[in-house]
Amino acid sequence: MRTFGTPEFLFILAAARWTIALSLIAFLGGAVGGLIVALARTSESAAARAVSTAFVQVFQGTPLLLQLFLVFFGAPVLGWDINPWIAAGVALVLNTSAFLGEIWRGCIQAIPRGQWEAADALGLHYVDRMRDVVLPQAFKIALPPTVGYMVQVIKGTSLAAIIGFTEITRAGQIINNATFQPLIVFGVVAAVYFALCWPLSLLAGWMERRQAAALAR
Repeated sequence: MRTFGTPEFLFILAAARWTIALSLIAFLGGAVGGLIVALARTSESAAARAVSTAFVQVFQGTPLLLQLFLVFFGAPVLGWDINPWIAAGVALVLNTSAFLGEIWRGCIQAIPRGQWEAADALGLHYVDRMRDVVLPQAFKIALPPTVGYMVQVIKGTSLAAIIGFTEITRAGQIINNATFQPLIVFGVVAAVYFALCWPLSLLAGWMERRQAAALAR
């Protein structure tokens, strides 16, 4: 039986690059989707609001693990060849889109009504109003919670281990099956996740404090 040593630690550490890559895909794709959702949720179109609301309710109201299963096992049923990397990416992008969309919707709606009314008084149409008046202000409000949500995205990638995607958690499972030292192995896995998430948590907290201080002036 193998014992946990430097090669095993390096194997887990190497898997972190896939966790980071999957997190970036989820966040960047989710940012695009989230912006669409947020704009749809605050649009003047009742149909856009209804569709975006249903999307958010579905992906916020079901577990991410179930969404991974539906994409990974559902795609072959529909005749689409899919691997764990694509399945994890698609599920995480859709899930992140729903949560970021709601975060950003709240930030858009947090802009004082006076700003909206001033834009209307200037004769700005919806696109110009959002681009030039509302979104620049909402961006400042959204930055801290968005950075904070990145921590949840990184931790959410651990569920991709269930469908065979070799990220940090899956690497830990492989090493544990070879060494039978779960306390050491998963302690290291937890430490790697902490090293990835803690700086983002500190950054989000610093942004919140800075924003609160700016509003207090």
